[in-house]
Amino acid sequence: MDQTRTRRLGKKYLIALLCFVSILSCKKDVENSDDLETGLVKEPEDNYEFGFNLEDYVVKKDTIQSGDTFGRILERNNIPYPKIFEITQKAKDSFDVSRKLQLGKPYTLLCSNDSLQKPKCFIYQPTKERYVVIDFHDSIKAYTSYKPIKYVEKTASGIITSSISQSMSDQDKPFMLALKMSDIYAWTLDFSRLQKNDKFKVVYTEKYIDDSIYAGIHEIKAAYFEHNKEPFYAFEFETDSVLNITDYFSDDAKNLRRAFLKAPVSFSRISSRYNLSRRIAHYGYRLKPHRGTDFAAPNGTPIMATANGTVTRSGYGIGNGKFVKIKHNATYSTQYLHMSKRKAKVGDFVKQGEVIGYVGNTGSSSGNHVCYRFWKNGKEVDPFKQKLPEAKPMSDSLRKEFLEHIKPFKNQLELLEYPKKSIKPDSLKINLPDKKLIT
Repeated sequence: MDQTRTRRLGKKYLIALLCFVSILSCKKDVENSDDLETGLVKEPEDNYEFGFNLEDYVVKKDTIQSGDTFGRILERNNIPYPKIFEITQKAKDSFDVSRKLQLGKPYTLLCSNDSLQKPKCFIYQPTKERYVVIDFHDSIKAYTSYKPIKYVEKTASGIITSSISQSMSDQDKPFMLALKMSDIYAWTLDFSRLQKNDKFKVVYTEKYIDDSIYAGIHEIKAAYFEHNKEPFYAFEFETDSVLNITDYFSDDAKNLRRAFLKAPVSFSRISSRYNLSRRIAHYGYRLKPHRGTDFAAPNGTPIMATANGTVTRSGYGIGNGKFVKIKHNATYSTQYLHMSKRKAKVGDFVKQGEVIGYVGNTGSSSGNHVCYRFWKNGKEVDPFKQKLPEAKPMSDSLRKEFLEHIKPFKNQLELLEYPKKSIKPDSLKINLPDKKLIT
């Protein structure tokens, strides 16, 4: 009886052991199977550009070379001429592919993902943001689109110990930021005459294409400049949403724009002022009045019209060299002398800030500069001593909206701290807080 029972118990233990081993084996197989299954189903991540998944194509990227045309590019990639002609005809209403493509601009060919690698789509990029798609997968279609853009808000502050452009360069900051600030304050401040210990703060946005490609300064939203201890605010504000017109205004809602720019060239210095009592040693100290203001700048620096107007003279004079004269209205005229090259001709209507020529040393001149002359009611006067007209004031209804709009920006500027010390002598320390996404 005991032996029979022992044998039964032994069989039970053996069966249990076999079951346990079997379970462990199955579990290991399942784990191995899961690992194998995971490896098999893993797929490559999608890679989208221009609205296409590039993983579906053989992608060929290049730039337009000398002599390249749309037809020649496709012909090199085994597209027959009849097909090229058909694509050209059907796409011309959206994009004229027969016109000359710009040298050096990038293009992309999306080709079939097989041994033939037959082109299915041509994508041309005239700018970093804009691209033209000519899709001939099945039917032929052409359209223009834009890459996604991200705007990143940044701030900067500094104390001037030298020029602002040099300060930006020392800090590896984009020169365009200094240039845009100069444009904003062009009617208010002369950036060539900034003083040591002048201060500034600015809130601006940078533009990025496809989240990572830097595309420059987008806009300055708010700025503060302290020149000779006098504060100058500038706030961007849209005055016409229909026409999308924006301008810059002071904190008391006055338009910073004036009828005339302070200077015809950017980042120059005044080498000689309007002076009716001037005497020159070279001429035996004879009285030789200077009825213009000289702005020294490197040869080839663009010269801008300081206000809207019509070109009345454009030529060459023994003393004046190459020059342009502009009539702005019945009261004011300006003239720009000693150009290396003239860009405006008689009869042209030029806008404020438009390039009309380039700095040179022609005529009676001892160095590269532009002599800027200013007429009021037919008489040459010193432009810096004139009370020049301002832009049209803001309406009362917009003024209330503007004052509410600038509150957070003004607070943001006030909270910005100036750098405690400069990195280099004669340079500007710029303080950049963490980036803030705004769109």
